Amino acid sequence: MAEIKLTPREQERYDIILSCIGRDITNKEASARLGLKVRQIQRLKRAVEKEEAKGVVHKSKGWPSGNATDGAIVKKVAAFFKQKKHKDFGPTFAREKLANLGIRIGTETLRSLMIKKDLWKPRLRRGPQIVRGWRERKESLGELVQFDGSYQDWFENNGEECLLAAIDDATGKIVRAVFEDNEGVCSVFRFWAAYVEAYGRPVAVYLDKFSTYKVNCKNAVDNAEFMTQFERAMQELDIRVICANSPEAKGRIERLFGTLQDRLVKEMRLAGVRGRDDANKFIHEKYIPDHNARFGVPAKNKADAHRPLPDELRMKLSSIFSVQSKRKVNNDYTIQFKTRWFQLEATQGTAVYKRDEVIVEEHLDNTVLVRLKDTYLVYRELLARPKPVRIPITALTRRKPDWKPPADHPWRKSF
Repeated sequence: MAEIKLTPREQERYDIILSCIGRDITNKEASARLGLKVRQIQRLKRAVEKEEAKGVVHKSKGWPSGNATDGAIVKKVAAFFKQKKHKDFGPTFAREKLANLGIRIGTETLRSLMIKKDLWKPRLRRGPQIVRGWRERKESLGELVQFDGSYQDWFENNGEECLLAAIDDATGKIVRAVFEDNEGVCSVFRFWAAYVEAYGRPVAVYLDKFSTYKVNCKNAVDNAEFMTQFERAMQELDIRVICANSPEAKGRIERLFGTLQDRLVKEMRLAGVRGRDDANKFIHEKYIPDHNARFGVPAKNKADAHRPLPDELRMKLSSIFSVQSKRKVNNDYTIQFKTRWFQLEATQGTAVYKRDEVIVEEHLDNTVLVRLKDTYLVYRELLARPKPVRIPITALTRRKPDWKPPADHPWRKSF
């Protein structure tokens, strides 16, 4: 008879049944030890007497499962992961791409196969986490938009790019995403200028306390004078700015970037996208519609809370999304701005006085305008810095002799 390898549990059951057969213990005692009914003990005794140790082994042991994955599918899956562009795919994303190739397999089945072939490492259970309060989604599209930027090697060419993205809180859909130079003022202004023109003004925008969005100074708390360019622009557009105190508070946009850093990178790899212009086109035309169809949820209220952009604001949009600085008009009607000098022309659309405070606007197209209240001033840029008029001081050519009082001076009188 071939040797049968028993598990510890099967070995224990076999030893107890042998003791029962040898009348060392009764059927009732064996039943209590194994947690089985007496009828099952009697059945096991007959099986051991007939087949010895094989009698305590389940009859399906060693046989292939009835719902095992077809070997042909396993081979196709293995061939799929041998391709370099698929090497870091996760189970869920890989299942979607296999389905596109006509290979049908469950996510968990694929996960098991990947773990078995060392293509995927299961996540370790995390320790106790800080319990945070749950916030219900907003009810309408445009009621709250979460916004942030993420630096990542998106094109897999060892260079970081900045992706700016906005996600709607009510639906979980990406409203807009674009690759930009950085998360600075001009890049963010370009993003939101295009946003409000395309969709209108959201009720509120939720973001972190990055210096582009918030003056991080204790003196700025509840002080309207300490305002960033972004806060000023949002105030002019009547969009409420809410700053989160932790990454978890704006978890929807944080989780979105986690998804994008996994899925978007691989989708662009499969599509052969390598440049910023091609990537922005790919995101807008291909990725966002597919992402929103897969992960978006319907809003409770079907009404769109985005407010249309009035003609008055639309005409001022380039001014609103400009970097604005305050300057004083000098006595010679010049304005110093950074390293440049502007000379105001004599004829203006409004009265201009010395020491007036004006606003210098740096627009996104690199033009510079000077504004006094609501009137733009006419100026010309000076190529050289104005030189102050200096009055020459006449130098003394000889030393003036010491003064001596005359003989009749009171100082010479004796007392």
